[in-house]
Amino acid sequence: MVEVGIVKMGKGVTGIGAARQELGRALRARYEHGASLQVLADETGWSYGFIRRVLIEAGASLRGRGGPRGPRPVRNRERSVSDQDGPV
Repeated sequence: MVEVGIVKMGKGVTGIGAARQELGRALRARYEHGASLQVLADETGWSYGFIRRVLIEAGASLRGRGGPRGPRPVRNRERSVSDQDGPV
């Protein structure tokens, strides 16, 4: 038995109607609070594709691949000849 929020369904059961809508709402809430598709798939035992379809059916706006992007790393600037000479 797999539990997502208040939804309980046996593994392999894809759900139809109200049960699938309830599952979609529960998964969407978790997804919108930062859980990835892969994390949801791993936790529930369902496939990545199934989780994706249920989220789309629930009206979730899917994030782009690769997760959130942080700030770009600061690159070292090339040192000029005067920087390399040391203090004057």
